Amino acid sequence: MSQSPSTLPLPPGEFGLPILGETLSFLQDPDYIIKKHQKYGPVFKARLFGRPTICVKDSLANRFVLTKEKERFAINWPSSTQILFGSLSLALQTGETHQIRRKILAQAFTSRALVGYIDTIEEITQRYLQKWQQMGHLTWYPELRNYTLDIACKLLAGVDGGSETELGNEFETWCKGLFTISWNLPWTQFGQAMRSGEKLIAEVENIIRQRQQAEDLGRDTLGLLLQFRDEEGNGLSFEELKNQLLLLLFAGHEALTSAIVSFCLETARHPEVEEKLRHEQQQFDPIAPLTLETLKEMTYLDWVLQEVLRLIPPLGGGFRKILKTCEWDGYQLPEGWCLLYEIGQTQVNPETYADPNSFRPDRFATPPDKYSYLPFGSGIRGCVGQELARLEMKIFAVRLLRGYRWQLEPGQDLSLATVPAPHPRDKLRVTFSAL
Repeated sequence: MSQSPSTLPLPPGEFGLPILGETLSFLQDPDYIIKKHQKYGPVFKARLFGRPTICVKDSLANRFVLTKEKERFAINWPSSTQILFGSLSLALQTGETHQIRRKILAQAFTSRALVGYIDTIEEITQRYLQKWQQMGHLTWYPELRNYTLDIACKLLAGVDGGSETELGNEFETWCKGLFTISWNLPWTQFGQAMRSGEKLIAEVENIIRQRQQAEDLGRDTLGLLLQFRDEEGNGLSFEELKNQLLLLLFAGHEALTSAIVSFCLETARHPEVEEKLRHEQQQFDPIAPLTLETLKEMTYLDWVLQEVLRLIPPLGGGFRKILKTCEWDGYQLPEGWCLLYEIGQTQVNPETYADPNSFRPDRFATPPDKYSYLPFGSGIRGCVGQELARLEMKIFAVRLLRGYRWQLEPGQDLSLATVPAPHPRDKLRVTFSAL
């Protein structure tokens, strides 16, 4: 007779300080998770963001969590994330509402839609590359933040030069508060993010109102949201429009910036990879326009980008609430607790990836199991815009490789800060020039 989950022991671990628990260590120490697994094994407990939390890693754990959505687990981000995203954001919606909203947004990321985005991505990419060439020496990370925000604002909301608007001025401060302790005090990161969020929301409101008054609502993401009607003929509320657009701008900006800056860093660190990438580009007509079909033929570039996302995923894991007491790996997962499934540690599991901490793009000649590799999440909550993200990364890489060189400047800290998404602590100082 099998043992009831409620009679099983809790995982090993420690809760740390009252309320705070081990949140500060989790946020500030990039090796926190690694150290805990070394001490306690593949499953451990902690108090994170004020909540008892069980942390699990590897593909089997991911499969268990991600295939039991609604039955045993529900989305449950930290309160700081929930407050700043807004309760009507797709990231927080569940059940039928989540499914319907996801279908709406998915229309903006079909192959047909992606084809229509290429020219815009190309134009903004070339403008920034030429700017960086003129600069010669630059700190790349803040420049890349502006680059991805300009693309996100144009493609998702039809706004030109988003980085030069109030959105650009406030986005970084707002992002820094997404994964932190939700103490709304003027000197805390969360308190500062709340103030920036008020300005961001005001700017998003202006964007929506201007579009609502236009004769053509448009066919971009904002246009799709404005034109949606349910079976009873009701559209989205103004509050939900704001929440959804803000989430999409974040996803198309913060995570993508992390992925692109990691590509720049790793190719600079591995000249043999850069040489292979350049050689592959020489197999294509340099004056032919880029198409989805042409980009798909760039196999080695695809491997490199996959390896970047494996080694430095923009999101290290996902939070869930345990809806019903259950068992994993011989331990009790109590109802009401939180669970963190780990993307970052899964993707450097030596049982799945040989020499897992080395940058080896050719490992993707054999596709991994989807629960061993999930930089965009998986299942019903996988990133709805992941194909657009891949498209942007590829176009950026192609234009960079075909026309420019970049070298790391000495004497900088290239270790990774992990909040709000991984990036070099000294923000990647480089020398940049044309070929």
